[in-house]
Amino acid sequence: MAKLEKIGVQLYTVRKFMETAEDIKVTFDKLKKLGYDQAQTAGMTIPYADFADLAKEAGIEIVGTHDSVDWFCNSTDEAMDAMDALGTKNMGTGGFFPKDFDEFDAYIPKINDLAKKIAKRGFKFTYHNHGHEFRKHNGVRIMDRLFDEFDKDNVSFCLDTYWVQFGGGDVRHWIDKLKGRIDILHLKDMAKGEHNSTNPQFYTEIGNGNLYWEGIIESALNSGVKYFVVEQDTTPGDPFDSLKMSADYLRANFF
Repeated sequence: MAKLEKIGVQLYTVRKFMETAEDIKVTFDKLKKLGYDQAQTAGMTIPYADFADLAKEAGIEIVGTHDSVDWFCNSTDEAMDAMDALGTKNMGTGGFFPKDFDEFDAYIPKINDLAKKIAKRGFKFTYHNHGHEFRKHNGVRIMDRLFDEFDKDNVSFCLDTYWVQFGGGDVRHWIDKLKGRIDILHLKDMAKGEHNSTNPQFYTEIGNGNLYWEGIIESALNSGVKYFVVEQDTTPGDPFDSLKMSADYLRANFF
């Protein structure tokens, strides 16, 4: 099996340590030492150009973003300039959470219009899934609609392994189905809580849960996934300790 060359981190994992420029500098240095060479943003607390400088200084490549779709749509040139400063062509959102699934009727063409517009400057929109896209609406699974109706040339997926599993999907099936359309794969493990507890599944470090990583990584490499990004929404303690565990597992098994 082919091996991973680099791993990244979704900075939402360390969001509490990304408030000031000094925080960000220290955090980037820590992440680099833990073995992360890439990162995906989760909003911005300082100017994009300053953020980009700190990432470059630490040797961290920005491979994608999570930003506001409204900003992308209403200030498209400004947003693209910011992405250029970061050095990424993947303009993404953290998710779409409609009050009613009928809202996807307007959302999908809105994203396709945006994606066509930014494609003229070489950008691609990346859609990050959660679990609700695996529910059916009017007899059709929302994720199937996104697969069928998103612009296949200009919209890619930031597929999240945890949320596919949480939604009842098969992770390897969706990686295979989306072959060539996943720019960023979120590596996120799932552990089992106590029976009948209020937290039956929870986030955990890669290799500490129940996802079949050997198969997931194999499918992802065969499907042309470009970036492998670790994300852990919540951690039991210091998030850097959890990220070290995940990096150590991945480097021991897939490098």
